[in-house]
Amino acid sequence: MRTITLIIIHCSAVKPDELSSAKDIDKWHRERGFKFGIGYHYVIRRNGKIETGRPEWMVGAHCVNHNSHSIGICYEGGLDIRGQPADTRTPEQKATMRRLLEDLHRRYPHALVVGHHDLNPCKDCPCFDAAKEYSQLT
Repeated sequence: MRTITLIIIHCSAVKPDELSSAKDIDKWHRERGFKFGIGYHYVIRRNGKIETGRPEWMVGAHCVNHNSHSIGICYEGGLDIRGQPADTRTPEQKATMRRLLEDLHRRYPHALVVGHHDLNPCKDCPCFDAAKEYSQLT
């Protein structure tokens, strides 16, 4: 069993009129050479539906140097209509993300919730301050 110390929040970096299901992301990651496809463990669609990616027991491929000890969650969106980084989470995504994080926090009580940007400042992802928003879980 893996020791989980981080729960890392990502965005799929798509505009409001673009889709990014777990199936889409799996295809994109395979095209980029990811041996096992989708690097995230969960994808949260705009309607709030959770789609599974990699099983939690499997090491993800979503944040260099942190994959072995983390769970990756990606929400559909992250760019505004002009293609600029923006917090585009819908109310449904926000509610689902909170429920998912509460569940993960119960199972991994010592894991910190952070955004991809917190670990790689060159990234805008997830386009909001996840560490601050979910600090009460840690």
